[in-house]
Amino acid sequence: MIPSSFEYFAPTTVAEAVSLLQKYGDDAKILAGGHSLLPAMKLRLSNFGALIDINKIHELRGIHVDGNISIGAMTTYHAIESSDALKATCAILPEAVSLVGDIQVRNRGTLGGSLAHADPAADPPAVMLALDAHVHVTGPGGNRTIAIGDFFTDMLTTSLQPGEIITSITLNPLGAGEGAAYSKFPHPASRYAIVGAAAYVKLEGGKVSACRIGITGAGPKAERQASAEAALIGTDGSAEAIAKAAEHAGENMDVLSDIHAGEDYRRAMIKVYTRRALTAAVERAR
Repeated sequence: MIPSSFEYFAPTTVAEAVSLLQKYGDDAKILAGGHSLLPAMKLRLSNFGALIDINKIHELRGIHVDGNISIGAMTTYHAIESSDALKATCAILPEAVSLVGDIQVRNRGTLGGSLAHADPAADPPAVMLALDAHVHVTGPGGNRTIAIGDFFTDMLTTSLQPGEIITSITLNPLGAGEGAAYSKFPHPASRYAIVGAAAYVKLEGGKVSACRIGITGAGPKAERQASAEAALIGTDGSAEAIAKAAEHAGENMDVLSDIHAGEDYRRAMIKVYTRRALTAAVERAR
């Protein structure tokens, strides 16, 4: 399997990469980890005249915890998985990315690449939704910040504009009374989520004062579960309250049906994995 011919560029700055994207337009594609792009090009499912490899842009890598958490777009899963700073401030992230693929994938794959690709079965999108992250991008019009709730628009589609590159992702560390967890039913071969659920809860005075739930794998895009969140807020976070809230997961959501799992099965698993994620998140918040 050999891709069609293309020009290859390896810029060393974000500005240079943005300039190349402007020059080649729709005929250009950013190369990050390459796990999705390169196989598609080899199968001739995707063809681009210019490939812009951003692996040499060092400013796009790194994890910084100083008041908030900032993760460079080109930071690998392995770097996140092995970060002591993240384990201490936001353990759901290292735990979730440890479930991505295998060690070879995690050594090469990047957080920004996953978000930009917006695979409906990827793990990071659900986690970012639960953590209410913000995506920082740079493009021809300068810098802007996109709330994660506005980022995923459809299958393999985001609100990134032509010529824009994700530079970093920011989120708040988890403090006292806060907990988050990710639970998924993985495909046995690819390890992609057939259904994955990420949950965040905050407890104040023995009651759930905030809740966010992100679901991946089940629909055309990762998305929040507003009904289930609302059902848990104000409760004591008991097993009974969690079970009742989880029954609302998947409401008003388009659910996929394919050779791996039918719609009815996925809908059932949305509730199961939401309950598991909420249970773990509440336990961590106590």
